[in-house]
Amino acid sequence: MKFAVIVFPGSNCDADMLWAIREIMGVEASYVHCGETSLKGYDGVLLPGGFSYGDYLRCGAIARFSSIMKEVIRFAKEGKPVFGTCNGFQILTEAGLLPGVLRRNESLRFICKTVALKVNNQTAFTSEYEVDEIIHLPVAHGEGNYFCDEQTLQGLKANNQIVFTYANENINGSVANIAGITNKAGNVMGMMPHPERAMEALLGSEDGKRFFASMLKNFEKVIV
Repeated sequence: MKFAVIVFPGSNCDADMLWAIREIMGVEASYVHCGETSLKGYDGVLLPGGFSYGDYLRCGAIARFSSIMKEVIRFAKEGKPVFGTCNGFQILTEAGLLPGVLRRNESLRFICKTVALKVNNQTAFTSEYEVDEIIHLPVAHGEGNYFCDEQTLQGLKANNQIVFTYANENINGSVANIAGITNKAGNVMGMMPHPERAMEALLGSEDGKRFFASMLKNFEKVIV
């Protein structure tokens, strides 16, 4: 498999994402600028965190119209893996690839710390975790307050789309403690915590490795 790490003006976690997938997981990957129009030769897409286009308007609202997003949407429709963390999650909601929106943290303050997350391991992105396992990943965001209406929330629950929830405290005010979700098909994943920053014990946690291991294991079979 070969992954594209999409780089937007203002991305600042692109190097972390590339390092995690290429150097730690040993998978071929490279940067693709958001102005490109083709993802030929790639099998999956990774959208990193940061402040795309300075977070003007809303987080991810301008990035959603970047040239490469037509290809990202095509990948999603074809069932290929598309993953976004932090700003990447925001971009996926703005693009309509994931339901709901990300709003300002309830505290109106930027949050940067390691948090406990409860894992739903019945997804393609989390199958390597244990049932209801509690893991620890870092967050760094000012607009991570996930919101959706009640009908959408019930749909997320019914379709098993809620992947991560904040375990000990709802740090940003998200509906139902939601920290990460998938689309209904299960191949598009967005989350506010950063698994790519939890790949080595030296960094405080290795809990992110099994996230990428799950993705690689479960989506390799869909690549043709």
